[in-house]
Amino acid sequence: MRGLIGAGPSWVRSTARAASTATAVFAAVVLFAAGCGTGGTGARDEGPAHADSVASAPAAAASARPSRTPDRVDAVRLVKADPAVSAEVKRDLKPCVADEYPVDVSYGNLTRGAVDDVVVNVLTCGDAVGVGSYVYREQGGSYVNVFSAEEPPVYAEIDRGDLVVTHQVYERGDPVSSPSGENVITYRWGPGRFTEKYRTHNDYGQVAGTEPSPAPAG
Repeated sequence: MRGLIGAGPSWVRSTARAASTATAVFAAVVLFAAGCGTGGTGARDEGPAHADSVASAPAAAASARPSRTPDRVDAVRLVKADPAVSAEVKRDLKPCVADEYPVDVSYGNLTRGAVDDVVVNVLTCGDAVGVGSYVYREQGGSYVNVFSAEEPPVYAEIDRGDLVVTHQVYERGDPVSSPSGENVITYRWGPGRFTEKYRTHNDYGQVAGTEPSPAPAG
């Protein structure tokens, strides 16, 4: 499966209806992990390449702005303490093996802050289906939830300064392991929130998907 991280300060892995842009501010504990393992960044590993993966020049330039990578966070505790995360996701977020949780964590400069943002994907244990994707922005020593998507299957990643969220699409009769396609939505920060910029649909098994189109006005 994509990734497991251990609970507590000893192990932290570096890594959809887009429900809402949550602005709930809460104090989340940042743990300093000595000797933590880094086994991946949570990049997606299924489906065709996205036509919108090449970011525009302004986004690329903005993402080059220096920012500090935060000390590794306890992603499980962060999600469970977040009032913007649904009770269902919190209830189902349990260890898969021993104290290892199905959570992918990525760090990157999405909101142009002084400290890199934290992207957390919560997955299922058995088949690694994404059930929740969240972006946290550091503010005054605490983390603020600035993006949530909880319509599975969903997975969020950082692409050259943009937030790219993939929703897999299932037709009637599709097994969990074989979706029919995917919707890929690119979000960009500013001012003060993520806004949709591009949307692409890819049908699996076909030669090519549709070209990315701008988000509808309004």
